[in-house]
Amino acid sequence: MQIERMKTPATFTARVLRDGEWFVAFSPEFPEGNGQGLTEEEAPESLRESILLLLEDRREDARASLGSGEKLVPLALA
Repeated sequence: MQIERMKTPATFTARVLRDGEWFVAFSPEFPEGNGQGLTEEEAPESLRESILLLLEDRREDARASLGSGEKLVPLALA
């Protein structure tokens, strides 16, 4: 069973700081993710892409570890 990307928007927080000529973004909800950019606007967008990749990777891991009779079902967060 293929799970589609979330259609319902979920909002998370980003912490953005300047590090030399770069802006860096972190999310408390996704400590493994980070983003960076040369502008303050680019850093959160880079973080957003990082979080989407983390979620997709976790979905793939979940699919690979399904046991007999188990299935994944969509769960909306709104």
